[in-house]
Amino acid sequence: MKIILKEDVRGVGKAGAVVEVAEGYGRNFLVPRGLALEATSGNLAHLASLKAASTKRDDKRLSEVKDMAALLERQPVTVKAKAGDQGRLFGAVTNAQIADSLKAGLGIDIDRHKIDLGEPIKSAGDHPCVVKLGSGISAKITVRVVTA
Repeated sequence: MKIILKEDVRGVGKAGAVVEVAEGYGRNFLVPRGLALEATSGNLAHLASLKAASTKRDDKRLSEVKDMAALLERQPVTVKAKAGDQGRLFGAVTNAQIADSLKAGLGIDIDRHKIDLGEPIKSAGDHPCVVKLGSGISAKITVRVVTA
């Protein structure tokens, strides 16, 4: 019996897969519990339309992430910090401060955990930084630390 899985079933397949199972297993276990649908032509057409909509949504999301990465790489992010006479900061610039500056300056809300500093920023000037945006895309940004 051919079925379409609605949820992941251990030993059978992942959600959305069309698989062949024993007649009794499909009719008496999977379908009554709502884990699968019979693979009729209507259900297969519905599955195809859902997959097409999903890929379209994923492509749009990927395009948005690439545009955001390009915007982040073009403009440096300015962070103000208190410093001593020789330009050495009284603390370190954190990824939370960078996230706040991104929100205030560019209007882009990025989780602070997705900002990778590499090493602590303890001096004024330009410093490279990596922001992980998702979908395997990361942007290399410049953090410009100015003394206040």
